[in-house]
Amino acid sequence: MTDVKWTLVGREFVHCNCAYGCPCQFNALPTRGDCCAVAAIAIDEGHHGTTKLDGLKCAMIVAWPGAIHEGKGQAVPIIDERASAGQREALLRIVSGLDTEPGATFFQVFSTTFEKVHDPVFAKMDFEVDVSGRTARLNVPGWIEARGEPILNPVTGQTHRARINLPNGFEYDTCEVGRGWAETQGPLKLSIPDSHAQFARLHLTQSGVVH
Repeated sequence: MTDVKWTLVGREFVHCNCAYGCPCQFNALPTRGDCCAVAAIAIDEGHHGTTKLDGLKCAMIVAWPGAIHEGKGQAVPIIDERASAGQREALLRIVSGLDTEPGATFFQVFSTTFEKVHDPVFAKMDFEVDVSGRTARLNVPGWIEARGEPILNPVTGQTHRARINLPNGFEYDTCEVGRGWAETQGPLKLSIPDSHAQFARLHLTQSGVVH
């Protein structure tokens, strides 16, 4: 870690292969034994040192053969192609868990579980997320096509709302729970149908979540 200070304020969409609610959020083992996911963040305001990050986007494709804390994971970091060289470096340092207090953010915690981090991708990112509406659309040509939707009541067909609040969490304070679908390409080729998705407003710094 260095003395560089950073902040990200934005909106997040994460879709993984666990059942709705994701037992990992409760320190339980993943539903199917392994864990794979896509994640994206739209940065409304942000900086890394003096480098502004407002309006940029970033994403990741991640997979672990077992529970996340057991390690041996892989990741593909994806950075908005619009980012300048300085912004690319700044975002890669943040999502790699650098310039962050140990255990303070999910970026830093996850970084300790990766066996392989593939070369970063700089690509066009078509990403829209409505946190309260529990909807998202993520398209990174040649890499990710994903969407998120509300869970539906199986009897009435009405949208169902549930939230998870983690007052001491390292990713978000409160997330909205929904469902998602994703297909990925590249070194981590995944197909994740109709399973857990979460939508959250983020406020992260090098010291953790601002609650």
